[in-house]
Amino acid sequence: MSGFASTNDLADKTISFDELGPGLYAYTAEGDPNSGVIVGPQGVVVVDAQATPAMARDVQARIAAVTDRAVTQIVLSHYHAVRVLGASGYPEAQAAIICSDVTRDLIVERGQQDMDSEIGRFPRLFRGKESIPGLTWPTHTFERKMTLWLGEREAQVIHIGRAHTMGDTVVWLPRERVMFAGDTVEFGATPYCGDAHFADWPATLAAIRALGPEKLVPGRGRSLLTREDVAQGLADTEAFTSTLFARVREGVAKGWDLGDIYRDTMDHMRPTYGSWVIFEHCMPFNVSRAFDEARGIDRPRIWTAERDVEMWRALEHGARNGEVR
Repeated sequence: MSGFASTNDLADKTISFDELGPGLYAYTAEGDPNSGVIVGPQGVVVVDAQATPAMARDVQARIAAVTDRAVTQIVLSHYHAVRVLGASGYPEAQAAIICSDVTRDLIVERGQQDMDSEIGRFPRLFRGKESIPGLTWPTHTFERKMTLWLGEREAQVIHIGRAHTMGDTVVWLPRERVMFAGDTVEFGATPYCGDAHFADWPATLAAIRALGPEKLVPGRGRSLLTREDVAQGLADTEAFTSTLFARVREGVAKGWDLGDIYRDTMDHMRPTYGSWVIFEHCMPFNVSRAFDEARGIDRPRIWTAERDVEMWRALEHGARNGEVR
């Protein structure tokens, strides 16, 4: 099956390690999943662990260039494999892996299926997958918010609301006004919505706006280093997700099937968003989830490697050959 998900995306990306302020860094890579770094007096906090231990070691190498302190805590913004399976690459941090209660529940329910699915979707990100010892399990969970005190620096870990997943978590530094937003916000990269809650996403973005971040690290895309950039990232993410869901809902109201809705939504959104990173990868998953939510299915169905391929063949292959109407 040619072109499934990101199987043709094999070129290495250029890594950036941006300083956001004293002891605050963003690890970004041209639209690949980002990580955040907070240097404290006793150790380092990493926000999102990367896909494999090998990729985590690259993050550690960047950290070692700015501090000799060890990584002692990892915060998981959500449960997706590309974010969490690198955790074992930070050996000092195994006693402190933090996520929301809901994220842990999702790992229990669908973590293995997601791991198998994402390894198939992202072969480049999962080079060295044999080094992954298994699922990443948190050692500390919280319901709504917990605070990490790094000396006098306050880092709030907040289950901000349902958006990209139902367990989405941000890390907010109120004094510095810096946020690590996970995949609740993207910039120049297509939001993946296969496990999303479209109707709730605008309220989650409103909650982020209400905190007033002046710098923000999105889940994918470059660091947002001005208030104007932050506002643009929030607006773009909301426009994409709201436009997609509205279009799919219109199709459902007309009684169209998934194939009709997929073709219509792609035609509608490609002129504006087709240049965004992983647009072609995300859209079949995004429209499938929006179709379910528009028909009243609140809890996202579990993606498996088998379901991925079945859906892709039905939508992408069918659309190219005029079979999806």
